[in-house]
Amino acid sequence: MSLKPEHAAPRPSGFIQSVDRALTILEYFSKDRPEAGVSDIARGLHLNKSTAFGLLCTLERRGYVEQNPDNGRYRLGLRTLELGNAKLAGFDVAGVAHPVLSSLVDQLGETAHLAVYDRGEVVYIDKVEADNTLKISSFVGKRNPSYCTGVGKCLLAFQPATEIERVIGHGLLARTSKTIVDPEAFKAELARVRREDRARDDEEFAEGLVCSASPLRDSSGLVCAAISVSAPTIRSDPERVAFVDRAVSEAAKAISKALGYKSS
Repeated sequence: MSLKPEHAAPRPSGFIQSVDRALTILEYFSKDRPEAGVSDIARGLHLNKSTAFGLLCTLERRGYVEQNPDNGRYRLGLRTLELGNAKLAGFDVAGVAHPVLSSLVDQLGETAHLAVYDRGEVVYIDKVEADNTLKISSFVGKRNPSYCTGVGKCLLAFQPATEIERVIGHGLLARTSKTIVDPEAFKAELARVRREDRARDDEEFAEGLVCSASPLRDSSGLVCAAISVSAPTIRSDPERVAFVDRAVSEAAKAISKALGYKSS
């Protein structure tokens, strides 16, 4: 890869040369050229060797490149993989999930949600409303606590242990008489979610409302979102709840597969 100045695109307003050069270094690596030395990079990109070295040191400090201890040559760091996975995880999840959610609503006659995790809360990014007299009070963009919602427990259960402890440390406030407020009982609940790959909100967030939820996985196997179906308790006898659980789980598997996840 050789980017001579005369072949470069015109510089737009706000162009920052150092950032452009750093990105060009990252793009220098490829499947056919997984490693390169400072001199090779400087020569290939028509950079001063000291400039190339300085940029590499900065990228290495941030984890975007790393140095092979055996030969001193540079290669892409794990941070680039993390960004790639983050992009794949956010690859139009709502667009992929929406038709499946619509089918789920048609099948069950109950409202379905798609949500993502954000600092102890869930954020609803899609909602398919059922044609029922009793409506669910929610909307796209609404935030709810993660610890007392089915979709929230689905997402929180797969967060790092430090994040789970942080959420617990902020307090598990009772929303209803059924909210799990004991830290140890709550950790046990999250462990169950991880084992079963599903969660349930049994009037923990709001009295008279139950919810079945399952996580969505991206192509790397990471939980990137979750779906749920909510219904009033008057339409939720044990047999019905079990049926909804299975339907939501199958829908989550279908969406995860569409996102590139390959189950073992």
